[in-house]
Amino acid sequence: MSIFEKNTISNHFSGALFCTLLLVSCASDKHVTTSAAKPVNTDLTFLKFTVEEAQGWTEVFHRKLGWLGADGIFAIPLDGVDTAGAGKNNEAMLIFSDTVIGDVEKDSLTPDLMIHNSVAIVRGNDANKDSIQFFWDKKDNGKPESVFIPRTPNTRPGDYFWLGDGFMNHAMNDATYIFGYRVRDTSAEAFGFAEVGNVLIKIPKGSKPPFKDQQQFDTPFFLSGTAATYGSFGAGIFVNTKDAGQPDADGYVYVYGVRGKEKNVLVARVKPENFEAFDKWRFWDGNTWNTDIKAVANITNRVSNELSVSPLGDGRYAMVFQTDGLGTSVGLRLSNHPQGPFGPIIKIYECPEAKMAKNIFPYNAKAHTSLSNPHELLITYNVNSFDFWNDVKIYPDLYRPRFIRVKLL
Repeated sequence: MSIFEKNTISNHFSGALFCTLLLVSCASDKHVTTSAAKPVNTDLTFLKFTVEEAQGWTEVFHRKLGWLGADGIFAIPLDGVDTAGAGKNNEAMLIFSDTVIGDVEKDSLTPDLMIHNSVAIVRGNDANKDSIQFFWDKKDNGKPESVFIPRTPNTRPGDYFWLGDGFMNHAMNDATYIFGYRVRDTSAEAFGFAEVGNVLIKIPKGSKPPFKDQQQFDTPFFLSGTAATYGSFGAGIFVNTKDAGQPDADGYVYVYGVRGKEKNVLVARVKPENFEAFDKWRFWDGNTWNTDIKAVANITNRVSNELSVSPLGDGRYAMVFQTDGLGTSVGLRLSNHPQGPFGPIIKIYECPEAKMAKNIFPYNAKAHTSLSNPHELLITYNVNSFDFWNDVKIYPDLYRPRFIRVKLL
């Protein structure tokens, strides 16, 4: 166990962001104040904590039959309460992207096949293999199939989903909303795929996996263009409402996006009752909430395509991510407001899996607030390989989330 105390400011972070945030009224959205309470701790450069492996949680996902591994884990509390300790006596839905189904015998992987997404239901926030159940769909021939498959008007044959974050929306009849990135294979050598659209998936209250009654909506939240502007919203969601258990709630749902090679972070917000009314979304332009998505500002950078934003209870918010996307460490930035400004990167954890072999990399770290205990952050990161099908023969348990526990002091 170790204690990291960071007091230096990253060279990648502009000092201008430490200026006082201007709270300016805007004709498009006059309610710009994002916290009802005055911040208690305004230090964005320092966090006192200990970190350790949460081995029990990691072992829950070390399996030898059926669901063998996946990436993209997000946790959605099914009662909508997303505060530390809230998951103790409740259920959460875990959503995954690319998923391997098969079995492991004598340390050898026999994959049935890989599907593009799956889900699980976990009961409580204690690590227990008996408290989790995995789900995927099935084709007519009985073979595994993804739970979520694009069926929107903009979908083309062959498109598939990777999943972003989601939440249960009390204001919309307890429906669950999940972002789906519509992905298409390309001829590129290194990463032979590209996002081509952003979709909102709606699961009605009471629906059970594989959610045959799901609805899907094409959204305007995919940003096409150059390498610097290409991106999408849905990388993380912070529900700042009383229904979600937030004591200083301002009543908005904050949706974060990532764009460009610099892994710049964007943020939008909307009232939960207007979540499907895309014209009522507002985008932070650096000074105020703007109706124009093209005016959206970069609020920080060097994150991963999946991340989280969680209140710490002292007036600060913690953004958790994999530093530089495919970096070897889990990073954290602090802010006094959901829209920033965010402080320098505080290194939380160095992922040992990066040293296993030259092609193996960790990615997409994030915190899961409802699965955490009070005064801690339960964090996951994923592990993959650039030479997946060869390395997975050597390391059959490679492709699954790892858990760490950050205790706040």
